[in-house]
Amino acid sequence: MSEANNSAEQFAMKLCSELGLGGEFVTGIAYSIRGQLSWHQRTYAFSENPLPVIEVCVRNQSEVEHWGPVMETLTDAEIEKKIRDQDRNTRRMRRLANTTPAW
Repeated sequence: MSEANNSAEQFAMKLCSELGLGGEFVTGIAYSIRGQLSWHQRTYAFSENPLPVIEVCVRNQSEVEHWGPVMETLTDAEIEKKIRDQDRNTRRMRRLANTTPAW
């Protein structure tokens, strides 16, 4: 997180090229990485427990499948269902935001 030479964009470009994904995925992956890093920085900034020290930055070969990326193939019906579920969840979150009193 604190290494200045790390770049979410470079990682996303390399990941997309290795997975054969188009360039339109690079921005989304980099955005997700930056969001996760930001969340972890905020979480650990107020934590009483220090971050664990990493001694080896490469995972064991037996753990690669568990921690590697997963490509999910969806049918048109599954895509429509996911979109409907996301829309429903968005509406629910808006209703919650509008009914919650502003302190």
